[in-house]
Amino acid sequence: MEELHSETKKAEPEPASKIIGLTGGIGSGKTTVAHYIEEFGFPVYYSDDRAKTIVNDNEDLKVKIKELLGEESYDENGMYNRKWVAEKVFNDKDLLHQLNEIIHPAVRIDFEEWVQKQTKYLVFKETALLFELKLNRQCYKSLLVTAEDNIRIKRVMDRDHKTYREVEAVMEKQMPEKDKIKLADCVIYNNTNLEDLKEQTERIIFSIE
Repeated sequence: MEELHSETKKAEPEPASKIIGLTGGIGSGKTTVAHYIEEFGFPVYYSDDRAKTIVNDNEDLKVKIKELLGEESYDENGMYNRKWVAEKVFNDKDLLHQLNEIIHPAVRIDFEEWVQKQTKYLVFKETALLFELKLNRQCYKSLLVTAEDNIRIKRVMDRDHKTYREVEAVMEKQMPEKDKIKLADCVIYNNTNLEDLKEQTERIIFSIE
């Protein structure tokens, strides 16, 4: 009698983590929400923080940034001169775009390497420019943290000791909240208190399938 041999079943690969883009304008509470997400056990990649490290550690970036903006873009210790650069590109959209074109590809590669090391079914990419750079297209879902303009302005004035007009000038450079809300898959409204903010965060992230 011929013996039947069943084919060895190949183990199916583990599903890749779903990337959730987390964003919010100045004073929205985005960073606080990111910390809550970490409390709930999910990893968060802080794009802005990583960018600050990469511009100092990546020698190729240093060369390109100096070529674009000048030697003053790095201080005498070879560290990125963030304040000087910010002032230089603040009112120059074209220059800002060119700078982003240098920095963001390096951040994207760093993020992709980070994702490969994660094991949770959801990972979060915190970035201020999720919609502006169309990074939401690379995400499974987008999560926006927002608040009323007057509340955001007061928070930043209290936090950074800036004037009303200084904060307003920054907000005017950012994509309008109404446009972000239309683009977002999920929205957290941070208009009340931290308890409510945490409850909204928990409810939304655990509802993502």
